[in-house]
Amino acid sequence: MSLSGLFNERWPRVALFDLDGTLVDSAPDLAAAVDTMLEQLGRKPAGIESVRQWVGNGATVLVRRALAGNINWEPASGKDEALFSDALAMFFSAYGDINGQHSVVYDGVEDCLKELAALGCRLAVVTNKPERFVAPLLEQMGLEHWFELTVGGDTLPVKKPDPAPLLHAMQALGGRPGTTVMVGDSAADVNAAIAASIPCVAVRYGYHYGPRIESLGAHAVVDSLAELL
Repeated sequence: MSLSGLFNERWPRVALFDLDGTLVDSAPDLAAAVDTMLEQLGRKPAGIESVRQWVGNGATVLVRRALAGNINWEPASGKDEALFSDALAMFFSAYGDINGQHSVVYDGVEDCLKELAALGCRLAVVTNKPERFVAPLLEQMGLEHWFELTVGGDTLPVKKPDPAPLLHAMQALGGRPGTTVMVGDSAADVNAAIAASIPCVAVRYGYHYGPRIESLGAHAVVDSLAELL
């Protein structure tokens, strides 16, 4: 079906956007920070292709996956947990220095944000990235002026796929499920939207892994956000 015009003067009134893999390709920065962390631990770098598969569930999960060298990891204890704490601090330090240096805005994003803003839609970022890194990345990418609100992975006690961050942002911007949309690239985004009873648009170009993005239950799946205008 044609999705052209799905975003129009009638809908949505509030749009919530994931950040990494949806608005911005930040994998190069994340990979550089992960590899710096691993090298400081005396390990081989993981490389960007591996890191692309590990992104999407927040920094703590990314670091655990990097230490395991695999998308699947098991809870650690004792010495392993101490190693994780050290590794996470190393990652945060490295990423704070690198954040935004190699990231790029995906094609179609600026057109979509500009059109939604012109239609009076209120915009927010809802991401699992730690909050302290969100504003600097948006500023580096020149996107900060579009968004009234940002919700990071540690803004609330829970993160996506819990619906609470979406509901928090929706309510703060005066939306309701029938007037709000979530736009993301992963199962965490789609599942959070479903749990919040909010329609979801999923993008194919992000950091999704596992089942095909089309199978997750999103309202629409696109190759570019410009397709929705």
